[in-house]
Amino acid sequence: MDENRKFVLEAQVERTMKALAKNQMPAVYAPTKAAAVKAVEAMLREGETISCGGSVTLAESGIRDLMKSGRYQFIDREEMDPREAYLKTFDADVFLTSANAITEDGELYNVDGNGNRVAALIYGPRRVIVVAGVNKIVKDLDSAISRVKNIAAPATGVRLETHTPCSRMGRCASCDGRMTSGCASEKRMCCQYVVTGYQRTDRIRVVLVGEDLGY
Repeated sequence: MDENRKFVLEAQVERTMKALAKNQMPAVYAPTKAAAVKAVEAMLREGETISCGGSVTLAESGIRDLMKSGRYQFIDREEMDPREAYLKTFDADVFLTSANAITEDGELYNVDGNGNRVAALIYGPRRVIVVAGVNKIVKDLDSAISRVKNIAAPATGVRLETHTPCSRMGRCASCDGRMTSGCASEKRMCCQYVVTGYQRTDRIRVVLVGEDLGY
């Protein structure tokens, strides 16, 4: 990476980490995917019951492979009834997920379809580890909303073959910019909107990765 661009990125990461700490969501920085795996590994204890939401970031980083290594009791919704997995997740020791966006003000922004991912983020599992590439860092909530509508949702729609308008147009079908505006498709992915602005309990940890990961 160009040294000048690297300076800008590192300054953005530092601002974001300080803001997350202020909001009681401590963050660590992992410069590479390999370092991110080691950071998460250090936060887990062998034998713990762990679970995760659907996440391209966890797969691309290698963290999902760590989860399935046999060292943990992994609640894998791909190998069991999804509803059973969702309910068991609420009693897990650790829930791993990414975020759709993280603001420089230290806020986590997530948009969900079924709601199981944001539900476990908010309540249930004893600890939560949020892993996000630097491409998820945005200036503010308005930028987070725009990011989901114009990047995360369209890319996810293509991946999941939802055939929603965004997966065909490459952006949200709504042009008014409101957080909850969207299409009327039966497979609409943007249904639940959650902003995590502060943590009252010592539960959420964030791992920021110095690479582009996920959507």
